[in-house]
Amino acid sequence: MKAITLNRLPLAKPRLSFIEPMYALPVNELPEGNEWLYEIKLDGYRCLAGRDASGPVLWSRRGNSFLADFPNIAGACEKLDPGTLIDGEIIALDEAGRVSFNLLQHRRSKAQALQFYAFDLLIYRGRSLLNLRLERRRELLVDALRAATSPIRLLETLEANAADLIHAAKQLGFEGIIAKRKDSLYEPGKRSGAWMKYKINQGQEFVIGGYTPGNPFDALIVGYYEDAKLYYVAKVRNGFVPLVRREVYRRLKGLEIETCPFANLPEKRRTPWALTNEEMKKCLWLRPDLVAQVEFTEWTPDGHLRQATFVGLRDDKDPLDVRREGR
Repeated sequence: MKAITLNRLPLAKPRLSFIEPMYALPVNELPEGNEWLYEIKLDGYRCLAGRDASGPVLWSRRGNSFLADFPNIAGACEKLDPGTLIDGEIIALDEAGRVSFNLLQHRRSKAQALQFYAFDLLIYRGRSLLNLRLERRRELLVDALRAATSPIRLLETLEANAADLIHAAKQLGFEGIIAKRKDSLYEPGKRSGAWMKYKINQGQEFVIGGYTPGNPFDALIVGYYEDAKLYYVAKVRNGFVPLVRREVYRRLKGLEIETCPFANLPEKRRTPWALTNEEMKKCLWLRPDLVAQVEFTEWTPDGHLRQATFVGLRDDKDPLDVRREGR
């Protein structure tokens, strides 16, 4: 390939502006072929990191500042060239080196566990790269990271066929695999199919719309949006140690509302996961502002979750963007 001449690319603003990330389309089968490259799907917070003339920038996928949340990563961004904006994921690693979303929830006390893995480059030395092919952006990303220090790292691409990648991801406990077309341009806010994600485990984000009382609560009541309506899918009782339960309950306070926010309640048929009119009398309803990461064994034929387990809260996700995945 020819060398990339930066001064021929469009200028970006001297003061970096937020760019909504490009998203991967959920699929049930990984695409194969020489036109694709593969990455491990990391279980963390999507983040745009960089440096402009005034200093480091860190944005969540919703455009909120992460500077106060992740000061170590912000400090490492000081080493980047001015006018640089990188797309990546903030993760936490446990003592065994495994990705832990739960550990990420305690980032203030576990700052040494945090890492930023870079996988794309949107602006470099004041030039926009959005209309460059992915493989060209990756070349410049390697160059941009030469001055970077820990905890900023390059997320390497993987060379193997889809079946072997999936097998290895399962063995190592990764969340899934991302496939990206090598010639894909960067499409802010789009889920065009040029990037695809294949999940190993059954799990996704769900909106919290209520809870059942307990000590201090028994179960979270969760669902997803479809056609601007919130649909109930499960009562989540598992996954709470006492400290996490208290922290989640603290976030629920102040969100109480009088009416049920779920469009498909009450349910008429009694099942272990259903919410009938009688059971709803025990529920306390919430303004659907919070998003939870939930793992489960499978979807039931009538659209509920079996063996749902709480993983953590997702401050980086907009509740209105939460849809049912994998269908």
